[in-house]
Amino acid sequence: MKKSGEEKLKGAERSSYFARREAAKVLRVVLEGDAKRRALASIKSLVYQPSIRNKKATFALLCQTLKHLPIIKDVLETASILNTKWKRQRELIYIIVYDILFGQAVPLVGDAEKFLMRHQDALRSTLKQLLLQRNVKTVKQLIALHRGPDVSVPRYVRVNTLKLDVDSALLELQKKYSVRKDSLLPDLLMLPPGTDLHDHPLVKNGSIFMQGKASSMAAPALSPEPGWEVLDACAAPGNKTVHLAALMKRKGKIIACELQKERIKRLKDTIKLSGASNIQVLNEDFLSINPKDPAYSKVKAILLDPSCSGSGTAASRLDHLLPSKAEGQDTDMERLNKLATFQRKALQHSLLFPAVERIVYSTCSINQIENEDVIKSVVPIAESYGFQLAKPFPEWECRGLPVFEGSECLVRTDSAKHGEGFFIALFVRKVAYLSGCSNGNEIRAPHSSRRIINAQRKKKTVPFISTNPFRMWLYDQLRGRSGRNWKNKRGS
Repeated sequence: MKKSGEEKLKGAERSSYFARREAAKVLRVVLEGDAKRRALASIKSLVYQPSIRNKKATFALLCQTLKHLPIIKDVLETASILNTKWKRQRELIYIIVYDILFGQAVPLVGDAEKFLMRHQDALRSTLKQLLLQRNVKTVKQLIALHRGPDVSVPRYVRVNTLKLDVDSALLELQKKYSVRKDSLLPDLLMLPPGTDLHDHPLVKNGSIFMQGKASSMAAPALSPEPGWEVLDACAAPGNKTVHLAALMKRKGKIIACELQKERIKRLKDTIKLSGASNIQVLNEDFLSINPKDPAYSKVKAILLDPSCSGSGTAASRLDHLLPSKAEGQDTDMERLNKLATFQRKALQHSLLFPAVERIVYSTCSINQIENEDVIKSVVPIAESYGFQLAKPFPEWECRGLPVFEGSECLVRTDSAKHGEGFFIALFVRKVAYLSGCSNGNEIRAPHSSRRIINAQRKKKTVPFISTNPFRMWLYDQLRGRSGRNWKNKRGS
């Protein structure tokens, strides 16, 4: 009995064969998410999931295929060699064409490989024609016509102090890498750009998490005290959730709320890996939670990291490789407006929890519409509930855009300087502020916030146009009116 082509594969050929198939599966998810502008996860996250066996080869092949994808598409369209059958497997075709034109030799094993190798002369001839038509001499110049240069950022890792202390992690990593402590966050370590730690034992056992500096600032900005009850409103994938658990030293309770069922598994996997034992996962829409429910009467802090454009993490997510970025479609104002509406609603909802003393609003966006504009619109309502903007990380120089008084309290990180573009706003209940905070951070209540709310009160009106029952209820709550008073006022 003859062995199949797959069974005959050995060594490097076998590795390449499976890397192409695994890269094609990931590429399908990436392209579908990019087309809908709703990526399930970053390119790195998709490649480094447990189901991918040859992670390094798959990641390299995927990135290179995406980098050359505009050229590959042009070549295939011009050559006109694909029939209906192969168009249904377009992701695998893209991967193999990359190898034929720009990568390594393709063995004649696998139907797709055999088909494309029969047409390799036509593919190479078409590529030469494209170079002549675009008036460039090299493939590198052709790529430059489609996209900008690749981005290199430092590798940050956060030490999971639930499992390992910072000094021990530092000593272990220094055996192989150049590592130093971060100057702002005591549990953060920085390594050179491009350092690959995905297979490192400390990553695999949850002793360290590959988490950017900006992302690692959100939980310390909230600074929940051990024993508190904390609500993480949009928790998946869970890096910030387990960071909260580490800061709370397993004491107290964290309610991790996540709406999307497909992301719940990722959240639970992160929690299990971290060793955190005080986290309750809740598969529910944060906006559907009733703040007056006794189950949430002890919530003292809320971390709100809502869905956003992700524009600040484009480099670390490798978003610059996506077709939409190459085609200049990365600014979708309709989508940004919808996101900002949801973000504003979620932040207003967090103000309604009766025992809450601190709220952190954070995004991985660089857009003013998702950041300063959201905060500016909510400040008057927050003031009416006794909240005021506070100033976390007072030594941090990069603050909010000066578009309203009090923006100096806001925290920004710069994509070029810090590797990621993040935004953080901290609201503190005045009662908590007056009684003192034990986190050691300087917290300042800007006089400008009081001026804003006083001006609103003088106007004695808050713009409101809606027939949505939830919005009407929310408006009543924020204005401090009971349903009966509201009806009486309408009838007067």
